[in-house]
Amino acid sequence: MWKDLFNQTGVLTRLVIKRDRVRLPIWLIAISFITVITTSSFTGLYQTEQERQVIAETMKNPAMIAMVGPGYGLDNYTLGAMLAHQMLLFTAIVVAIMSILLVTRHTRADEEEGRIELIRSLPVGKLSNITSSVLVVSGANVILALLTGFGLFALQIESIDLQGSLLYGAALGATGIFFASVTGVFAQLSENSRGAIGLSFAVLGGAYLLRAVGDVSNEVLSWFSPLGWIVGTQAYVNNYWWPIILTLGVATVLLFITLYLNTIRDLGAGFIHSKPGNKHASRFLQSPFGLAVRLQRTSIIAWAIGMFILGASYGSVFGDLEYFFESNEMMAEFLNPVEGFSLIDQFLPMLMLIISIICTVPALLFILKLRNEEKKDMTEHILARAVSRTKLMGSYLLVSLIFGTMVVFLAILGLWFAGDSVMEETILFSSVFNAGIVYLPAMYVMIGLAVLLIGFFPRLTSITWLYLGYSFFVVYLGALLQFPEWMEKISPFAHVPQIPVEDMEILPIVIMGFLAGVLFVLGLFGYNKRDIEG
Repeated sequence: MWKDLFNQTGVLTRLVIKRDRVRLPIWLIAISFITVITTSSFTGLYQTEQERQVIAETMKNPAMIAMVGPGYGLDNYTLGAMLAHQMLLFTAIVVAIMSILLVTRHTRADEEEGRIELIRSLPVGKLSNITSSVLVVSGANVILALLTGFGLFALQIESIDLQGSLLYGAALGATGIFFASVTGVFAQLSENSRGAIGLSFAVLGGAYLLRAVGDVSNEVLSWFSPLGWIVGTQAYVNNYWWPIILTLGVATVLLFITLYLNTIRDLGAGFIHSKPGNKHASRFLQSPFGLAVRLQRTSIIAWAIGMFILGASYGSVFGDLEYFFESNEMMAEFLNPVEGFSLIDQFLPMLMLIISIICTVPALLFILKLRNEEKKDMTEHILARAVSRTKLMGSYLLVSLIFGTMVVFLAILGLWFAGDSVMEETILFSSVFNAGIVYLPAMYVMIGLAVLLIGFFPRLTSITWLYLGYSFFVVYLGALLQFPEWMEKISPFAHVPQIPVEDMEILPIVIMGFLAGVLFVLGLFGYNKRDIEG
């Protein structure tokens, strides 16, 4: 009986590998290459122990702890400890995203598009597809762990030894396998791929926030987060392997739950049922804009709540931040005070940069929903009626602009509300608002790029995600790794004035706004001219 359930798993595994023969190598090479290149740059940046200890002191402040995790090995901040502390968490998040997207693609998305039904009409076991999908993604994570581990060790840096490097790679691989199992569960619970991805990302975001709050206020909370387990490996310092075993153990349990749920549900169905809609659509729903909002209502609400909580989690450390710098003589000497600006004012630009890039993710999801609907042959039904392509794309663009702006505002509001609650001195809302809202033109440029690709090159829309990832990497880590200035200038986020420390420069804002407008117009023009693709 069990053999019948897994019949032809090997054949389907080869099919999954063939379908992802380009996608998988790109993911694996990009993640491992960036990790190794970043590590090699550390050797030239921090050549003396004194330089590393100055950086170690900056990592002790609550804002940095919330971002990258608690410091370890700070008393002897070697290059290995620096790498694991500053890079492991964010790289693990990227690996988790990779696993979520790949598992959803080969499970719930294929089920939606009828591929699983076609496969199941052949002598294939009921669990063969889900098993092959998890096997391929888990295997990819194992390869990533080995590439990263041996790649780091090959640099022959004194503090980056073989055991620590393999543990670093294992932490990334275990994270990917864990979230592959999480996505497998939600692929059974949800009725569509949108729900599976949304719920999986919710777990990932919740894990990050829970770890951030726990690392700053209560260490116990961090151990309820899988990302907290990964940070707890303390690679290159204490080299704890048991968090890896814990992560893989929980992933195995989730995998068995996935397999069980898959055996008891009907093909195409989910355990979380959609509520029946009204018999008659409202006037708002009968418009393309209303339909675009309705299709993404759950996602909009989830991202709105998530961004408010994210802003509040960063704002909650402001009270400790002032105390940290006042009580740390070394940091008082290291940080050159800017006359007329508080320490909070000096940290706002960095926080707002990270928040704005994260807020760009839902804005892109909202506009790229149009491309997803096109791939599912849904837009043809709308365009068959008295609806122009300009109105259809314009509706999704409007959703992206309105609700993308909204999540930025909610993140700003959460940051100000939490920061004002924990600080003795009142923090002006106008200062926080101006520091965050100035990033909107950069977000609009990113949306414009997505519109342009949908209009002319719909199969290349994934470039927007690569560009966003590049922007985060070069702008956030650019100063740390001393990248050439031209690399940063490629990203629109690098042209945003650092308010309130810097003066407001109107010209870059106007240019980015104009560029976004041009991209919108060109994208609409291309969408009207090209064929609709399935």
